[in-house]
Amino acid sequence: MITTDKAVFAAALPAGGRLIGLDVGTKTIGTAFCDAGWSFASPATLIRRTKFQKDKAEIASVIGKQVVRGIVIGLPLSLDGSDTPRTQSTRAFARNVEDLALPILLWDERWSTVAVERTLIEQDASRAKRAELIDNMAAAWILQGAIDALAHG
Repeated sequence: MITTDKAVFAAALPAGGRLIGLDVGTKTIGTAFCDAGWSFASPATLIRRTKFQKDKAEIASVIGKQVVRGIVIGLPLSLDGSDTPRTQSTRAFARNVEDLALPILLWDERWSTVAVERTLIEQDASRAKRAELIDNMAAAWILQGAIDALAHG
């Protein structure tokens, strides 16, 4: 099941459970996890993209180790909310991981990378350090936004 509706996603997870957040890029996939009570999200492993089946196997392995119950994937919409080529690519990615048999929530990620980069700049992180951290931190930002909406809405 793939949805953009948080209520439909929450209904698919009646007992809550850990979620994985994914920030899907062309070269990397940032990952983050939240606790079972949907209180906080933390950055996790950066997956360097290779062939899709290998990437999917790595995601499946991480999901199995963390006992994940659902997937939140950042959806890169344009500023006016319309789809872009990256949006379509992300939707295709979601369809391709749907067979992991977990509910998938596509979550608006329009400002995630900008917000995370601004935070890293404020922390005086070098360009190299920002490049290393940004995708996982963006995944955590996306996941935190989703769990906040799920827990309070």
